[in-house]
Amino acid sequence: MKYDIKGGNFPVVELSLSPGEKVYCETGAMSWITDGIDMQTSNKGGVFKGLGRALSGESFFLNTYTSTKEGDIAAFSSQVPGDIVPIDVEKTPVVAQKSVFLVAENSVQHKINFRKKLRTGFFGGEGFIMQKFYGEGLAFFETDGSVIQKELAPGERLRIDTGNVAMFETSVKMDTTMVKGFSNMLFGGEGLFLTTLTGPGKVWLQTMPISGLASSIIPFIPTDNSK
Repeated sequence: MKYDIKGGNFPVVELSLSPGEKVYCETGAMSWITDGIDMQTSNKGGVFKGLGRALSGESFFLNTYTSTKEGDIAAFSSQVPGDIVPIDVEKTPVVAQKSVFLVAENSVQHKINFRKKLRTGFFGGEGFIMQKFYGEGLAFFETDGSVIQKELAPGERLRIDTGNVAMFETSVKMDTTMVKGFSNMLFGGEGLFLTTLTGPGKVWLQTMPISGLASSIIPFIPTDNSK
């Protein structure tokens, strides 16, 4: 499989497939396909895996696209302004927040990834459940805004505002840290907790979480107060 990411701030990844090659995505993620591509909707992996995806905030069903002739193309677009990140999950298995998965080769596996600590689940910004991607092949992830990649040394910690974590290598540990100082908690605008990632391993941060974008736009939306 070959791929080409294009489109600037509104990116799309075009996948060039050989006969028999398959990719899968969340329902509604496909943008265009050539006429040699067959589509099949299923719960991929059975009912329990489908329920696991639903628990993690994704769709119960997945769409699988299969090439029937050389040169077939399937394209998948980001839903918000941002970046598309390709990752070879055999070399770099990752844990990702629920909204970033876009499309993957059929050999890529993913499952729900429970946060073990209650504090991390409640206050970590991503909830109890994230998703782990592993197996073989390429997976593509969409980020809100630009993506910033950092490499954490063993024991190195990075504290991050809620929502800015896109994904991280499975070697990285995730926890939460309480904001210090009473006035910081009340007036700092960052909430009570920050997400803490501890190395070793790579982390991918997104600069414009969609929740933050929505909050900044709401005050400028006209309202009709005459009623």
